Amino acid sequence: MSEYTWATGRRKSSVARVRIKPGTGEIVINKRPFVEYFPTIDSQSSVLGPLRALEAEAKWDVVVSVGGGGPTGQSGAVRLGIARCLQKADETLHGALSEGGFLTRDSRMKERKKYGQKGARAKFQFSKR
Repeated sequence: MSEYTWATGRRKSSVARVRIKPGTGEIVINKRPFVEYFPTIDSQSSVLGPLRALEAEAKWDVVVSVGGGGPTGQSGAVRLGIARCLQKADETLHGALSEGGFLTRDSRMKERKKYGQKGARAKFQFSKR
């Protein structure tokens, strides 16, 4: 068996490929330190959510490759990926992770533009005459 546990997380148009292994709590995202990649407190707390719920922040090393979308989508994708990894590593954690809502895939996506319209919902200006 490999020393890493793999999982994928997605949100909006972001995709995160997450690997975890038992370690000291180091988190690396796209070969950059976690705090440098996600400078805002909201993004940081979102990513750390599953680890904090299990009180396991210092027990796992996390390596993430994430792309697509913006910072919020990426942090959501990383959060889901970490939660799925933790569940794969230890099935007994499923209850705590699902109770915290960390295993739920946020299915909201950008609505497509329709033909004959300006955007997904916006219409061209109508003129009677």
